[in-house]
Amino acid sequence: MPKNDSYSQGVQYPVLGDAPDMEAAMATLVNGLVPRLAMRFADANARAAALTGATKPVPGMITYLIAEDRWEGRQGDNTWLLLSDGPWQPLTYKTGYTAHSGSPGWRKKAGGGIELRGRVRKTSGGAFEDNGDLIPFASIPGSVAPAAYRYFQVPSKRITVSGVTRFTARVEVTTAGDLQYTVENGGGTGTSGDPGWIALDGIMFSPAGD
Repeated sequence: MPKNDSYSQGVQYPVLGDAPDMEAAMATLVNGLVPRLAMRFADANARAAALTGATKPVPGMITYLIAEDRWEGRQGDNTWLLLSDGPWQPLTYKTGYTAHSGSPGWRKKAGGGIELRGRVRKTSGGAFEDNGDLIPFASIPGSVAPAAYRYFQVPSKRITVSGVTRFTARVEVTTAGDLQYTVENGGGTGTSGDPGWIALDGIMFSPAGD
């Protein structure tokens, strides 16, 4: 009768008293080891196809998804937890807005959460809207949007007509994934040569269901 490994991991190995059956002995050993290794799959769909039925995922499994370039671990609630920061993804800009610097984008964080980065400006290099309205300037996928609006005070650069520089703005992330800003009145005589900008660095929030 096979014995269990000395580390209490449930991996069985054959003993000399077992009836000789190399295939069965090796299958028991291999199938006991593989689920405890870092398993690699082409993508999440390939993982879902492979880990089903008798080989369904169990808590403690660790996988690497090649296409998504991410590590994930199986939790006790039968969900996958991100173990490494995901790759940066670009924002989708609203008409009239574009990247300024810092490669604006979003990514999933290890352990959960969404992070934003980069600086955004008007395409024309002109002034930001400062009439008190909330102005959509970009978006992220709805699948990573928060369950409720999230509000952030962020760095900005806007020069007023009197030459005073304003250094903050408010950015909101909506439940649909829209990013929108509001700034105090009287700022933003930016030009294409010296445009005003709003920074997204440091914005982090939990997506719905995280």
